[in-house]
Amino acid sequence: MRAALAALLVALAATAFAQSSGTPPGPPAGMTPEQVEQLVRSERFRALAAELRCLVCQNQTLADSNAELAIDLRNEVLRQMASGKDDRQIKAHLVERYGEFVLYRPTFSVRNLALWAGPAVLLAIGATVLWRTSNRRRPTPAAGTVPTDMDARLARVDRLLDDDATTPR
Repeated sequence: MRAALAALLVALAATAFAQSSGTPPGPPAGMTPEQVEQLVRSERFRALAAELRCLVCQNQTLADSNAELAIDLRNEVLRQMASGKDDRQIKAHLVERYGEFVLYRPTFSVRNLALWAGPAVLLAIGATVLWRTSNRRRPTPAAGTVPTDMDARLARVDRLLDDDATTPR
């Protein structure tokens, strides 16, 4: 929760700074446009950007977002790729800086166990409630058993109707 709040604050601060400076972020420093173009078109960059979340949009991947912070994060990924870091190291750097919220698929850990186990637990609870409510129905009495209250009432109605039919009008 703290990591998500910190990521949101960083995103808002970066957006405010970018809007106040008036200049959109450019390509990563120290890279030629050809190098940037080659990295952006690479399958590795596309796959990595699809696994990272835009901190501003929150429902878009880094590859899909046009927010200025997303552009900054893409440039950071490009810088990391150009420096020779592998995908795991790049993700670790971004998680260290922004928290696990930046990952579209968070890692499995004790901290986020509820995130992974929550749907299964809710499904099990729902199935249990459904099973228990369906088994609470009153079973129908077998032949020769003690009549229920409804059977007694129906028998009384039958007697009254028989008595009414035999009395002259």
